[in-house]
Amino acid sequence: MAGRDFLSNLDMTAAELRAVMDTAHSMKRGQWRGVKPLAGLSLALVFEKSSLRTRTTFDVGMYQLGGHAITLSNTEIGLGTRERVSDVARNLERWVDGVMGRVYLQQTLHELADHAAIPIINGLSDMLHPAQLLADYQTIEEAFGPNLRGKRVVYIGDGNNLANSHIHMGILTGSDVTIVTPVGYEPNAGVLMDAVNNGTRITLTHDLGAIEGADVLYTDVWISMGMEAEADIRRRAFQGYQVTPGMLDTLAPDGIFLHCLPAHYGEETVPEATEHPKSRVFDQAENRLHAQKALLYHLLGATKPRW
Repeated sequence: MAGRDFLSNLDMTAAELRAVMDTAHSMKRGQWRGVKPLAGLSLALVFEKSSLRTRTTFDVGMYQLGGHAITLSNTEIGLGTRERVSDVARNLERWVDGVMGRVYLQQTLHELADHAAIPIINGLSDMLHPAQLLADYQTIEEAFGPNLRGKRVVYIGDGNNLANSHIHMGILTGSDVTIVTPVGYEPNAGVLMDAVNNGTRITLTHDLGAIEGADVLYTDVWISMGMEAEADIRRRAFQGYQVTPGMLDTLAPDGIFLHCLPAHYGEETVPEATEHPKSRVFDQAENRLHAQKALLYHLLGATKPRW
């Protein structure tokens, strides 16, 4: 993966995902403590959207691996407004060794990648959230081991970037992915075609009964950043889709609950669910650090410092 872009989980093969996951687990066990494979390297963190976990974990991850991160807000850069995205890319590639972008449009990341000869990492777009899914599957592996073929992963809620990336991870891992949404809020059609083209079966349903017996139940906010104008419509559409402790009691005996956070309590879930014995929500948040450090190592570890 050295020097490549990471815009989608499908930018990895299953074997490459396995290597990243193994590295993430070993990093969490402390086996890399004191090792600085990214010494002398810099990563630009470009934000159109606000962030707690993405900003902190990429910054701390670079520091722990011996590198440096610089945070650039859209107020400073003005992607596509103050300056063309292509020009931003051409400037950054002269100074830093990689760029992580947390942006609105997936196309923005592709434009950065098209014009920069350094790795571009998708820290979130409205289409996909692949870095999050690395941490999610690290958490799932901690519960069930590395062979997830046939494990039932049920995503409930909006068919958004998280749902789309769950479909991609089903392709890579062989997990049995079910997406439960209200009518009209299904995942992206192009992402569903990715599953068809890879011969992967994804279950789409509006039936909440699909949750029963699941190994993993996953939810996300109903109203993502940029969708505030739709808030009232979405709250009405998603009535009944709130994850509650009672819903968690219907999972498999060793089933787990995941949420990428932040949680909008009273909407897609309640505090009693994130604090439930089956919740691994905060382990999942911790694993953003370990999974992204592993990703950074595999993308940048062979890069020689410029000075």
